[in-house]
Amino acid sequence: MASGSESLQKPISKAVQGRQARRREEELLVWPDLVFIEFISALLFMLTLTILSILINAPLQDRANPSHTPNPSKAPWYFLNLQELLLHMHPAIAGVLVPTIAVGALMAIPYLDNTREGEGKWWASPRAKINAKVGAFVGFFGTLLLILFNESKHVWLFEKATTLQWPSALNWLKNTRAIQTEIPWPESIRSISIGEKLFKTELLGLPPINLVLDIPKLLVEQIIPMTTMIGLPIILAVVAGKMNIAQTKRDYAILIFSAFMATWLMLTISGTALRGAGMELMWPWNVKPPVT
Repeated sequence: MASGSESLQKPISKAVQGRQARRREEELLVWPDLVFIEFISALLFMLTLTILSILINAPLQDRANPSHTPNPSKAPWYFLNLQELLLHMHPAIAGVLVPTIAVGALMAIPYLDNTREGEGKWWASPRAKINAKVGAFVGFFGTLLLILFNESKHVWLFEKATTLQWPSALNWLKNTRAIQTEIPWPESIRSISIGEKLFKTELLGLPPINLVLDIPKLLVEQIIPMTTMIGLPIILAVVAGKMNIAQTKRDYAILIFSAFMATWLMLTISGTALRGAGMELMWPWNVKPPVT
């Protein structure tokens, strides 16, 4: 029995002895490594917030009055990016479809970029930094240009620079909504009744469904925004690939993710600091509510 137990212990002891203990410098403990850094960060944050509260007077107004809605009436700051999208497309797309697709795309990144090379490291790819910079630059300023275009700021710039009126023949290029209002669309495509043809509700004893399709409205509120949101990232990825900026799946993931985050940041800035009364685009110093 002794010899049998010794024979069982020998391989176990060899396995234990063969296991190399990790060195202390390779470990990061919760205490004090992580908690100490979080504690210092919390102190710096509270100190900065206290100094700002002393130096800057908050533009507070009167108490909320349910019978008087403020102008503009804005959502909480973390929803202002979606409220900004509501100004440029159909509410169902801005409020439901875009967030759903965005969350799904973020969840799909680990399955698309499934290589373990450089896992857990910042800038794991040799081209990671350039892809992050290009994606952030294009996403931020590309979104800004689209917002300015949809607010007809190019028309204002043209009239300011040339002292001429915007050509009436190009009124449909003032913004995307002008495509619907300025082009003389035939009435036959502005109100296409499709409810009675598709849904035979009268066969079930129900009233007919009055569903009218407006092609210009569909084009402006749904087709153009969806084409822009899908097409521009594809163009960015293709151009980055042709210029050898992005070569691997990780490069493309960093490129598109950086563009997405920069776009979300620009939408938040626009909805927070650049929208005044009536949600008009203004300079930041004209947006502040009056102090009472």
